[in-house]
Amino acid sequence: MKRLNSRDPHFTEALRQLHDWDANLDPLVENRVREILAAVRERGDAALLEYSARFDGLHLETAAELEIPRRDWEEALAALSAPEREALEEAAHRIRGYHERQKLESWQYREADGTLLGQRVLPLARVGIYVPGGKAAYPSSVLMNALPARVAGVGEIHMTVPTPRGEVNPWVLAAAAVAGVDRVFRLGGAQAVAALAYGTELVPAVDKIVGPGNTYVATAKRMVFGRVGIDMIAGPSEILVISDGSAPAEWLAWDLLSQAEHDELAQSIFIAWDAAHLEAVAAAVDHALSQLDRAPIARQSWQERGALILATDAADACRIADGIAPEHLELAVADPEALLDKIHNAGAIFLGIHSCEALGDYVAGPNHVLPTGGSARFSSPLGVYDFVKRSSLIGASAAGAATLGALAERLARAEGLTAHARSAAARIPGH
Repeated sequence: MKRLNSRDPHFTEALRQLHDWDANLDPLVENRVREILAAVRERGDAALLEYSARFDGLHLETAAELEIPRRDWEEALAALSAPEREALEEAAHRIRGYHERQKLESWQYREADGTLLGQRVLPLARVGIYVPGGKAAYPSSVLMNALPARVAGVGEIHMTVPTPRGEVNPWVLAAAAVAGVDRVFRLGGAQAVAALAYGTELVPAVDKIVGPGNTYVATAKRMVFGRVGIDMIAGPSEILVISDGSAPAEWLAWDLLSQAEHDELAQSIFIAWDAAHLEAVAAAVDHALSQLDRAPIARQSWQERGALILATDAADACRIADGIAPEHLELAVADPEALLDKIHNAGAIFLGIHSCEALGDYVAGPNHVLPTGGSARFSSPLGVYDFVKRSSLIGASAAGAATLGALAERLARAEGLTAHARSAAARIPGH
């Protein structure tokens, strides 16, 4: 992994290079995705069957076989052991409870002349959630994407999940049953995004697509935006840990590797202002790597994209972290609240040495679909607000139309828009 020192005169440039990554601009990927989107849009289910055979080794005779029947979800849920089912259902309960607090309300008020102004909040009619598959199965992603939509009151939730060689992870199906998903399709990659965006004979078109995926999924989401809404363009997982040495090095090593084991492109960064503590964590990571089931993935991530940064003090560490704007930020310090005001850019902030990122991934309650690649500077975690739309309400009274009309007429004439001016002026008595 890289070792950086904030005192180094070239530190800023080295940090920029460390975090400068964007796989969504690969022209080869873009061209391939564009072809897939066009094929699904033109040929519908036939294209889906073709791509499922080509990319997933899934050879089906009819498009209907792309849908996983509800009885399979219910059987998967019933097959879980009692402790497994308890963990899944308690996670769902906590996630639902947290997101219930995010509900937006409609509101309105009347001005003195009787004019009504307000905002109406309504849920989206139909959404699609993309759940990653392949290198790992993510029932937690089912809960994190579907439950906020359900809390928001979305009418229909349709889920796609890749099933390479026909393998379906039972945990993912069980999570779909617990989260209240309506339909599940064995689809992955750009073709799944295309099906949700354009609709086919089998898959209904949706209003918004949410959920993380690989570079093909991210590129496809970017390309269909405008036809449908999307949550964000997700990049590789990230974690940044700031430590004052109060947490055991072994704990912090596991925290860093919790993201590295996701993907070879995931990024784990550790910042401390004690050189000995930095070295202790580096040694702990090296030791922990040999104990992982996904050690080759985590090792490549750590060696190629990981970093140890020596800061001058806590304030310097926070400044560095704020410039990176990480997806996950752990303040593994004795007094995390003292640093919180120094942090402005982070997807999720974990306060104190006991608040490991893994708790947020599964059961704490807040959403784990978070902005990556520095987009936490302007983006937020997935939530109920992503599954509603707002309409403005304007109900002018006769008196209000006269008052506002005079103002609107002047502004419209200043812009040279005659019809606007005449429309407003028509409501003014005697005009």
